[in-house]
Amino acid sequence: MVVSEMVASASLSTGQSEMVRRLEQTKGLPHVVQLAGNEVDWMARGAEIAADAGADAIDINFGCPAKRVTNGYAGSALMRVPDLALRLIEAVMCAVDLPVTIKMRLGWDDDCLNAADLARRAAAAGVKLITVHGRTRQQFYKGTARWRPVGEVVAAVEVPVVVNGDIVDVTSARRALEQSGASGIMVGRGAQGRPWIVGQIGAALMGRAVPAAPKGSALADLVCAHYEAMLNHYGAELGVRVARKHIGWYIDANLFGPKDQWRKELLTSFDPAYVLREVRAAFSDVEREAA
Repeated sequence: MVVSEMVASASLSTGQSEMVRRLEQTKGLPHVVQLAGNEVDWMARGAEIAADAGADAIDINFGCPAKRVTNGYAGSALMRVPDLALRLIEAVMCAVDLPVTIKMRLGWDDDCLNAADLARRAAAAGVKLITVHGRTRQQFYKGTARWRPVGEVVAAVEVPVVVNGDIVDVTSARRALEQSGASGIMVGRGAQGRPWIVGQIGAALMGRAVPAAPKGSALADLVCAHYEAMLNHYGAELGVRVARKHIGWYIDANLFGPKDQWRKELLTSFDPAYVLREVRAAFSDVEREAA
């Protein structure tokens, strides 16, 4: 399954267009909406709106390390105030008759590694699944994710635990599962520029034939289709801006050799036709399979 972009519950409740857009469903997959916030009423209302929009489950964000989120005591800052975190969980569960899951980190910092305790309380409240990123908030995305401490969460609860952080291929997925004892994995940044890696990891872990990474014209078709989908989703004016980071990730993950000036020109262009033409030409030439 996939989880939506983080939806700010207060902004959603007041009809902010970007948050409403994030409720759109992904066809053929369970529709999991991730809510963030620190106020009981807004979280409850956000859950109700998500349920009305067709959500199959609600995920609560206790893991985002961004300052704009944690300064308001949302995201991973809630690990410093576990009583409030529990009240938010209970408010969401009272508001909707849907499974509730949570995403967290190991703790706020190395002096506050309380993931197991918060997980235990969350599971007792009725949370159905817990995902743990193997870093503290103060690490942001620096250093290396620690998968072994996630095992303390696994030991503390009977609900499934998912391990996250630095899982970029089949090898790292196997190591994360082995070291944590988790029931599953979550891939985040590892899929940037190569979204097919999720399917490759899943197939390998389940003992199925691993699909090959796209290359040549198939890769060009995929990147162009993704670009056009973003323009359709956001509208052309905003879409060309939102799409830039994705095109940059595709370039960095799949194109080899000098490309700095061309990359800069491509990622600052406001002309979708130019971007599509250049992307198709560049990625059609890729014959080397992604690692």
